[in-house]
Amino acid sequence: MSSNDLSIKAFAIDIDGTLTENGGGMIHLPAVSKMRFLEKIGYRVFFVTGRSSIEAYILSVFLGMTRMAIGENGGVVSKGPSDHTILGNKELCLKGYEILKQSLSNVNTKPVFPRLSEVVLQRTFDIKEGKKILKERDLELDIVDSKYAFHINELGVNKAKGLNLALKLLNIEPKEVVAIGDSETDIPVFGICGLSIALGHSDDEVKVHANHIVNGKEGVGLCDAIDYVTLNYLR
Repeated sequence: MSSNDLSIKAFAIDIDGTLTENGGGMIHLPAVSKMRFLEKIGYRVFFVTGRSSIEAYILSVFLGMTRMAIGENGGVVSKGPSDHTILGNKELCLKGYEILKQSLSNVNTKPVFPRLSEVVLQRTFDIKEGKKILKERDLELDIVDSKYAFHINELGVNKAKGLNLALKLLNIEPKEVVAIGDSETDIPVFGICGLSIALGHSDDEVKVHANHIVNGKEGVGLCDAIDYVTLNYLR
């Protein structure tokens, strides 16, 4: 893909493992500087994350990014402190959680900010077995691994669904967006955006869906990704 084939207006960026660098939520500050620069020269920069959209929205305010956040793996879009659009069915997710808890050992919720559309679990059980159980019960649910946690989401609810809604509100087309991430939850976003970039520590199944892969890992990889786009696509 050449620079002539792509008109960029926005950057959709994952948080955990992409913006953060130590597995505990510590933000990579050099990446913040680069994102602020993108905003300053006219690009929209916002977060698409497995964390709550409220966390992501607050982060966007304090870091000086576009005040639009897609959280809960696409289950909620927030464009204000109390302006949230919920795209997922939390009650169904809670039902799935109870079934998993009865069927498997070590199924426990993870202490997180309150969720509006999903259930967040500790990464302490066999996710493949969990997926199988939900499918056998004919529940319209899936479990995804953000590397930060396991998430029970309603089928069809993913980061691409939330991003599509946010882009309509911003009057931006998916083909005008650069997506940067590191986990399987970012694959749906990679599939709709004009340019997708995976970080160096991403699993192979993530990398194969990306247009470009940088060598850098957590935090540093985000800097590498922004540098790559700046050098090759921004005018």
